[in-house]
Amino acid sequence: MPSPACAKPVEAANLPSRYLMLWRRNSSFKPGSKARTMSSHPEILPDAEAQCRHLADLIRPQLSRNPALVGIYSGGAWIAERLRELLDLPEEIGLIDVSFYRDDFAEKGLHPQCKPTVIPFDVEGRHLILVDDVLYTGRTTRAAINELFDYGRPASIELAVLVDRGGRELPVAATYGAWAVELNDHENLVLGKQDDGRLVWRMENA
Repeated sequence: MPSPACAKPVEAANLPSRYLMLWRRNSSFKPGSKARTMSSHPEILPDAEAQCRHLADLIRPQLSRNPALVGIYSGGAWIAERLRELLDLPEEIGLIDVSFYRDDFAEKGLHPQCKPTVIPFDVEGRHLILVDDVLYTGRTTRAAINELFDYGRPASIELAVLVDRGGRELPVAATYGAWAVELNDHENLVLGKQDDGRLVWRMENA
């Protein structure tokens, strides 16, 4: 949609850091510009641990609202636990499995590695940060939000992800994101956990 003639140009310096990535993704950058955050078909995958630290830096200014972290199994659960350590949060994180809430449950049935959802705090009136590894179609996020509302009515829900790969099928956007990348439909970024506990990315072809 064309911008109104009277609209003032948006300056990156006036945007909060958590929105800067989104501004850059929708702005015009010359090919190869170092300022670009949207990359395509990465040959070298980023350091997932460094991304977690960056995500923690984005979330830290919001700690005055006493948010609770909820990680989506399994990558989101690992990231949420790492964020809890980096932010020095005393409260246990919530863990959520969306298997029963997916809109393709009737078609695909129960995932063989289904895990129990654990919410160790009162959701009612609470500010929540939902954590996942990769934001893609938005359907997993929708399922997680539906499940959270079965536990109560939160004051707000924000979304934190390490990677936004585009390809949205639902109107879902991350509040906090570490990396935006364009991938082909057959490419999948998979977060793994090494024996020493470090989080690492790998690329898989579907």
